[in-house]
Amino acid sequence: MVLAAGLGKRMRPITSTIPKPLVEIRGKALIDYGLDALARNGVETAVVNVHYLADLMQAHLRRRKDLAIVVSDEREALLESGGGVVKALPMLGPDPFFLINSDTFWIDGYRDNLDLMTDLWDPARMDLLLLIADMRQATGYDGRGDFNMDVEGRLSRVGERDMSPYIYAGAAILKPELFAGMATEKFSLNRIFDRSIEADRLYGARLDGLWLTVGTPGAIAEAEATFLASASASAA
Repeated sequence: MVLAAGLGKRMRPITSTIPKPLVEIRGKALIDYGLDALARNGVETAVVNVHYLADLMQAHLRRRKDLAIVVSDEREALLESGGGVVKALPMLGPDPFFLINSDTFWIDGYRDNLDLMTDLWDPARMDLLLLIADMRQATGYDGRGDFNMDVEGRLSRVGERDMSPYIYAGAAILKPELFAGMATEKFSLNRIFDRSIEADRLYGARLDGLWLTVGTPGAIAEAEATFLASASASAA
């Protein structure tokens, strides 16, 4: 599933006329970086939720021919990340699935990061596996970190007065049963993350490469510069 229903308020004025997932970096819409990663890893069907300027999103998604796109329509009510997944569950099926944010993406290092996550995924120990970037691998981020990570990859929350180098990089593998019995209503995935932490079943996979988040218009130039620097380093 690709989360693409947000309003993109911090990206205004660009998002006055297009939804944030269609903002381009190096001539490619943000959402296509995530869809490309899914297609490279053998995903045949992707569920994409839409809300803001949904007609433009659907027109763009119809151009994809390498994987089937199923739209989860949230025009009537924006459900946030958690509620959006609950609404889409009937389309996702009973097996663990990838979940990707449409406004964050990464430049793979030596490993394809979704392939790396698949290798690390262990349903006997985990209910949720998050792709985790170190701040030194990131552009466009100015927070205090999202999680602490132990030597086995188990995640816990950062204290209110603490900092951590570890950031949620916008990709996950998760079990649909995490949402069992939950109503289709507005709520954040953080509720699911916290439940998994309480059960000691939230883990992280260290990102191989560089992580980019494009939250404001000013972050576009930084992301494009990072791409150019990465390409130059690879060619050297």
